Amino acid sequence: MVMPLFDTASTTDTSTAVPLGVSVPRPETSGAGHHGTARANVACYAPGVPSLEIVYIAPGGDWRVQALPNVTHGVHHGIVADLPVGSRYGFRPASPEQSLPLAVPTRDVDDAGGQPLLLDPYGRAIDQRDGFLTSVRMASAFDWGSDARLGLQWRNTIIYEAHVRGQSMLHPDVPEELRGTYAGMAHPAVIAHLQGLGITSVQLLPVHFHLDEPHLQDLALTNYWGYNTAAFFAPHPGYATRAAQDAGPQAVQDEFKGMVKLLHAAGLEVILDVVYNHTAEGGPDGQTLSFRGLGEDRYYRTDGNGRYLDTTGCGNSLNFGEPRVVQMVLDSLRYWVDEFHIDGFRFDLAVTLCRNAANEFDPRHPFLVAIAADPVLSDVKLIAEPWDVGYGGWQTGRFPAGWVDWNDHFRDSVRSFWLADRAAIDAGGQGGSVARLADALSGSAALFEGSGRSRLASVNLVTAHDGFTLHDLVSFDRKHNEANGEQNRDGHGDNRSYNHGVEGPTENGAILAKRAQSRRNLMASLLISLGVPMITAGDELARTQQGNNNAYCQDNAIAWLDWTRTPESEEMLRSTTRYIRLRKEFLAAQRHDFPVRDEQSYLYWFDQSGQPMSMDAWNNPQHRVVQLLLGSDDGTLAGLVVVNGSTSDVQITLPAIAGSAAPRMFELRVTTSPLHELRKGGRVASGEKDLVEANSISIYRT
Repeated sequence: MVMPLFDTASTTDTSTAVPLGVSVPRPETSGAGHHGTARANVACYAPGVPSLEIVYIAPGGDWRVQALPNVTHGVHHGIVADLPVGSRYGFRPASPEQSLPLAVPTRDVDDAGGQPLLLDPYGRAIDQRDGFLTSVRMASAFDWGSDARLGLQWRNTIIYEAHVRGQSMLHPDVPEELRGTYAGMAHPAVIAHLQGLGITSVQLLPVHFHLDEPHLQDLALTNYWGYNTAAFFAPHPGYATRAAQDAGPQAVQDEFKGMVKLLHAAGLEVILDVVYNHTAEGGPDGQTLSFRGLGEDRYYRTDGNGRYLDTTGCGNSLNFGEPRVVQMVLDSLRYWVDEFHIDGFRFDLAVTLCRNAANEFDPRHPFLVAIAADPVLSDVKLIAEPWDVGYGGWQTGRFPAGWVDWNDHFRDSVRSFWLADRAAIDAGGQGGSVARLADALSGSAALFEGSGRSRLASVNLVTAHDGFTLHDLVSFDRKHNEANGEQNRDGHGDNRSYNHGVEGPTENGAILAKRAQSRRNLMASLLISLGVPMITAGDELARTQQGNNNAYCQDNAIAWLDWTRTPESEEMLRSTTRYIRLRKEFLAAQRHDFPVRDEQSYLYWFDQSGQPMSMDAWNNPQHRVVQLLLGSDDGTLAGLVVVNGSTSDVQITLPAIAGSAAPRMFELRVTTSPLHELRKGGRVASGEKDLVEANSISIYRT
C-alpha cells in the first residue's frame, strides 16, 4: 500500500515520522497540520525495494531528491519540508551506495534523473507531460454547499450506463468546448434528456486515470472505455475541458466535483465503474509504472514460482490476498465517496477481487467482509460484475447481502426469447418455451435465493457497453469489428441477435418495422421486470455502432451517441420514456418493501385462457403466451403483463383476481405493437377476451 501525502505535526524529528491518515501498523500517530503548509509526511508501501527516495518539484521550483529514512512493515516514510500543494513527484529505489541516515539531506538535481518515476498509488492526480508521468499533491477544498449522496432505494433505481466523453461529443446543444467532458456530462441539455427519460442513476464508465495499451498505440487507437487503470485515486484529466487541463489538476478535480454536484441537484445519482482487478502495467513484460517497481510479488497475484496468475485477461491480477492491497482499494473507494460524493460503484470483473489463497471465489472474502463492516462503504450502492476469466469465474447470484449482481441470466433469456427464438421460428424451426423469459421477468429469484438475497439483487440488462447496442442486436447476425484492427477476432461470438432478414442497414420497410417491434419488446421486458433495470446510453435513441460489438478502442462516431433526431430515434425515445413512466407509476402504488416481502407480494401466472399455467404449458416450446398478474396485498393497483411470443395474433381471456367477488376492469396502458396509440386506454373485464398482437407485450392495470 502506498500512503497518501499528509501534512505532519510540528515536530521536526524525521526519525519518528510515520504514515498518517490511514490505519496501518505504526509506532505512533501524529496530528495532521493544515494542508496549506509545504511540510508533508510522505509514506509509500514498497516492500520490494530496500530503500526508497522521492523525486519532486514544487511549483516554480527545481527538481529535488530526498531519501525516505524510515521503514515500518514495508512502508517507507519520512518528512519532506518543501512539498506544497501542486508539487509533482514520484518514487524510485535509492542508489545502492546511498545509506539512510537519520538526518536525510535533500539534493538538487537537474531533472527527474532521466528515468521514469514510480507513481504513488495513492496519488490524487497524475500529471502527464511529454509522456512523463508524475503524481501531484492536491488540496481537497470544494464548495459543495448542501450537496450529499442521494441514497435512492434499489427498488426505485433505474441505471443509465454512460461514457463521459461519448455522451456529449455530438450533442448539438452542448457548446463545442464542453463536449466530451465532465462539464458536458452535466450540461443542462444532457441533464434535461436524462430527466425527461426518467432514469435515476448515471453509471459512468471508468473515470480513474488510465492509459492506452501498447498494442492500441501501435494501431493508432486508444482505450476509449478506460478499463486500464493506472491510478485509483486520480480522475482522468482527458475528460476535463481544455481550460481545466491547462489550469492544472486542481481545476480538473473541481470540474469533476462540479459535475457530480449538478447531477445530484437534478436528482441523479452518480455511480462509478471501477477497475480494481488489474492495472495498466499489464503482464510481466509490460511497462513499469508503479506497483511493479514497488513490490510486484505483493501487489500482484503470483504462483509459488513468481509467475503472474491472471484471471482478468489483461496480464495481471491485483493480489487481494495482500492486506495492503485490500486496504488501498478500501481507501480508494472511501476517498471517492467522501471527497467526490459518489453514490455507488460497479466493480469490473468483481470475482477477481474475491479470490482466496487457493484462487477460488469466496463470498466471505476479507474484502467483502471489510466493506460490509465499513460505515461509509456499506451505505453506498455496490454492483458486481459477477465473473472473470479464471477457473470458476462465473458467480452470478453468489455475492453477499449488500451487493447486487449484473444478471447475465436475464440478458441471455430475454435475447433468446425475442431474437434467437424468433430467428429459429422464421427459419421454419421452433423456439423455446416462455419459462426462461418468465423467470427473468420475475427477477430470477431462485438464482439469488442461495445468497440470502431477493429479486432486488438482480441488475437486469439487455445490453451494456460491452456488446451490441439494442439497435444492432436487431440488425446484425454477426459482429463487424474490422475497425478494431484485429481481423474481427475480438468481441463476443454468441450474441443471440437477429437481423430480421438483412444484415445491417436496409431501406426495406417491412424489415425496419420488425426491428422496431423487437427493440420495443426488449426494452419493455427490461423495464417491466422485477429487479433493477440498466439501460445502455443511446439505446433509447436507437443508437448503432455499425455492428461493432467491442467498440472499446473506438473514440469516434462509432461509439459516441448520435443525437440526430430521426423518426426511428424519436419513436424509440417515446417508447422508452413510456415504459419507465409506467414502471414508476406501478411501484408507487405498492408497499415500500415490494417485491421483497414475498408473503405480501404476489406473482400469478396464467395461460392465454386465463387459467393457471400448467407444467406442460411451461415446458412446451409451442406455448409462447403467458399472463403475469403482479402486485401486493395492500397495493392500490395491480398490473397484468401479457407476453405473446408467437407469430400470430392471440385471443386471450383476462384472468380473475383472487378474492374479488365482482369482475375487475383492466385498462390497457401499453402495447409494444404498432397499434399502441389506437388501443391504449381500452378497458376489458376479468373473464372477458381481448386480442393481443403477434410478437408483442401488452400491459394492463386494474
